[in-house]
Amino acid sequence: MSGVALHVVLPNDIDDPATPSGGNRYDRRVCQGLAARGWTVHEHAVPGAWPRPTAEQRAGLAGVLAGLPDGAAVLLDGLVAAAVPEVLVPHARRLRLVVLVHQPLAEVAAAFRDGEARALAAAVAVVVTSEWARTRLLDRYPLAPDRVRVAAPGTDPAPPVPGSPGGGNLLCVAALAPHKGHDLLVRALATVPEQPWTAVFVGPLDRDPQFVAGLRRQLDGYGLAGRVRLAGTRTGAELAAAYAAADLLVLASRKETYGMVVTEALARGLPVLASAAGGVPEALGRAPDGTVPGLLVPPGDVPALAVALRDWLRDAGLRARLRDAAHARRTTLAGWPVTTGIVAAVLDQVVAPPYGGPA
Repeated sequence: MSGVALHVVLPNDIDDPATPSGGNRYDRRVCQGLAARGWTVHEHAVPGAWPRPTAEQRAGLAGVLAGLPDGAAVLLDGLVAAAVPEVLVPHARRLRLVVLVHQPLAEVAAAFRDGEARALAAAVAVVVTSEWARTRLLDRYPLAPDRVRVAAPGTDPAPPVPGSPGGGNLLCVAALAPHKGHDLLVRALATVPEQPWTAVFVGPLDRDPQFVAGLRRQLDGYGLAGRVRLAGTRTGAELAAAYAAADLLVLASRKETYGMVVTEALARGLPVLASAAGGVPEALGRAPDGTVPGLLVPPGDVPALAVALRDWLRDAGLRARLRDAAHARRTTLAGWPVTTGIVAAVLDQVVAPPYGGPA
């Protein structure tokens, strides 16, 4: 809505290249897109170890909200909003609150469930990034279905990857942390030592140092340290180069709300092997002829993951079919303007009078 002020409350690491995340990229692209559509976007990056802020950090957020004018439209990153309902709820009647949920916090820890319920109840609208997340929230909390909208992440066009004949260049793009399942992937890779493969794990190494240390011990124990490279954070041209050198994206997540790296791979015609966790099947989707541009296995199922890896590495016909499907899927991927348009439509309804607080 042209000229209307929108206040966006974000984690303060949104633009930190050392802490890339799908949520941060989504927030940045939506802010840029809304500004391009004519909204006057005021960003409030709040310091904090979200979703577990200190008392001082909670007070900082409270100060930001208290300083906003009555009736202001406020879009809050769910990592912030759902963690501090006691800060949010007192402002629910005077501010037009919209919560953007990248990952339901109750999926992270059950202790967040009550707080998340209170925070979402205080919002006049909720935006989620997958149909899976919408279903989870509606099943878990007494939210009106018409208040919860899906705005899936967009993708940017990218050049197709060339691929190698043997298909042995494996890539995993994810922060090295337990929920991303790198340990499961290593166990599966250990079952195919005779195949000619190498793997590159791209992602921050500092999210869970203890997990990374255990992963290094695991690689040493399986004798795979020379075949699996922990490359650390890659962004921009370096990340693009990692995709360009890959034959297959592998994502063994235990939990995943959507999986933006899946569509980033498909934008390059790169097939995907992933666990069917959360919204990953949505992200993988289908080519126009109905074929699936990758392989899905049950979350946490190492034997199934190992079989899929072996099939990919041994079967040239399978590789060709999946590559064709991935290239065809490129044409069906929605861009960021579609995402922003959905969010803008939600906000248009929020700012339209009359407004009497959350339902």
